[in-house]
Amino acid sequence: MTGIRKVLAAVVVGLALTLSVAPAAQAAQAAPAAQADKLKLTVAGDGAQGVTIQATYADGRRLEQVVRLVLTATAPDGQRVGPVQLEPQPEGQGFYSSGPVLSTGTWKVSVNSPAPLAGKATATVQAKAAQSPPAPAPVAVTRPADGGAGTGWWPLAAAGLVLVAAAMGVAMLFGRRRTD
Repeated sequence: MTGIRKVLAAVVVGLALTLSVAPAAQAAQAAPAAQADKLKLTVAGDGAQGVTIQATYADGRRLEQVVRLVLTATAPDGQRVGPVQLEPQPEGQGFYSSGPVLSTGTWKVSVNSPAPLAGKATATVQAKAAQSPPAPAPVAVTRPADGGAGTGWWPLAAAGLVLVAAAMGVAMLFGRRRTD
């Protein structure tokens, strides 16, 4: 086989491999694109009368854009809340919060995101009345049991400085020579 035939054969084989791998590569690229169009929504109560939502892409990547989320909630007695459009919060990317929209009790909460980034999640949330933190317990102020022995070294240092200053003053008064 001559050199030109070898080069031509290599080009044909390379072209055949490229054409056979291209559809697989396109299918691999289409899968993330299809998942990028879906959201994973995690719904939870905020500990009081609101709901928090964490939105990420279906493949787990962080959400880097604002999406429209709509909340609806139903209580066991038939009471309904919503639809309420949620706004992003500064706590983090993809974090949304409803604020106090639920009354005390158990609620079935649904959150939807329309296209182009579609997603839906449902959770049961226990809403509680907002509570203030308990008052701090009073703290008793007591003297040390060792009778003040823990005062440290500074009183001794101060006394030493006073003695040195007095000694220098006496030396200056009596140390002058008189010349007549």
